[in-house]
Amino acid sequence: MKNILTIMSKEFARFFTDRRMVLMTILPAIMIYAVYSFMGTMLQNVFAADEDHKSVIYAVNVPSSIFNAAQAVEITLIPADNNEIESIKEKIVNKEADLIMIFPLQFDALVEAYDVQTATTPAPNIEMYFLSTEPNSAMAYHIMTAILDEYEASLSNKFDINRGVIDSDLATAEDVAANMISTMMPMLLMIFLYSGCMGLALESITGEKERGTLATLLVSPLKRSELAIGKILSLAVLSFLSGSVTAIATILALPNLYAGAGDGVVDVGIYSITDYILLAFVILSTLLVMVAMISIVSAFAKTVKEAGQASMPIMIVVMLVGVSGMFGGGVESDPFYFMIPLYSSVQSMSGIFSLNYSTLNILISCISSLIYAGIGGYVLTKMFNSEKVMFSK
Repeated sequence: MKNILTIMSKEFARFFTDRRMVLMTILPAIMIYAVYSFMGTMLQNVFAADEDHKSVIYAVNVPSSIFNAAQAVEITLIPADNNEIESIKEKIVNKEADLIMIFPLQFDALVEAYDVQTATTPAPNIEMYFLSTEPNSAMAYHIMTAILDEYEASLSNKFDINRGVIDSDLATAEDVAANMISTMMPMLLMIFLYSGCMGLALESITGEKERGTLATLLVSPLKRSELAIGKILSLAVLSFLSGSVTAIATILALPNLYAGAGDGVVDVGIYSITDYILLAFVILSTLLVMVAMISIVSAFAKTVKEAGQASMPIMIVVMLVGVSGMFGGGVESDPFYFMIPLYSSVQSMSGIFSLNYSTLNILISCISSLIYAGIGGYVLTKMFNSEKVMFSK
């Protein structure tokens, strides 16, 4: 144990006295904070409605009751005829209008005559068409829906909105923004985490191997298993440090990211302390797997340059796994998927960001990552005992 602690103290001293190594550990966290803040600004431009925009809302067969209710909140409805419906829809698609509302003829009379208890036919229905990808259009839809809901409540549910309409875009800016965030963030996190691990593992193993200091340690009375364990434990501690910094940066960046999605569009307050803790555990366990993978590659390589080149295919795999969260039908529910290295981490992160996760599955993901990291450590120990691997020219 004394020899292992000696190796670990040597690794810590090398790390903390090397400004470049410290910077490489902190840089991913700085990048995450900067990128997420930038994404928040971009989301604000994409999803936030223009405060000075005056909604252009067309209404076909609009009754005086609804017209007056809209006027009360300073919204003017533009009357339109049935033969203008398609042209107005084109205006909405072209962002020349925000919303069209289609009322049945004599709406007020139909509502007054409708009896919820004895009716055998559906209630009068209002059709509404808008463009969810256009913030002003989505805002107009939400405002008018709120007005109609309040009016409907006073009439004991005597009419419906968009009953049977299948081609009206019902997605909201909140849905689109939250979905973008929950799919983009895991990919960026995986890339930044891997970049940080490369700096730690490559310098610790291949760097010393290239300089000849590792060979000196291997021929010393020190047991190779002690050397390997010391390296693994020191890298584990340093990766935990790197992961902690990254996790903190992510948590600090979330308010910037979500606040940028627009006033009230997405609220970072939806996340609880438990969500943050689970995210931190996922990040830390993922880092251990990445460190184990890069360490094995580093032990095979003869130079840092060669190790960097050999690590690139793993980087590509990490990127592809990160991108996988952007496709499919959402977060997996089968525990089997949370036993797959790296992919389980992406699924766990996506689940946490979208608030659609199983705590059990996330625990399975963290435990399986620790097991894979342990297997990687065992393989690295065997490699340290191999003369062919450690002294190859």
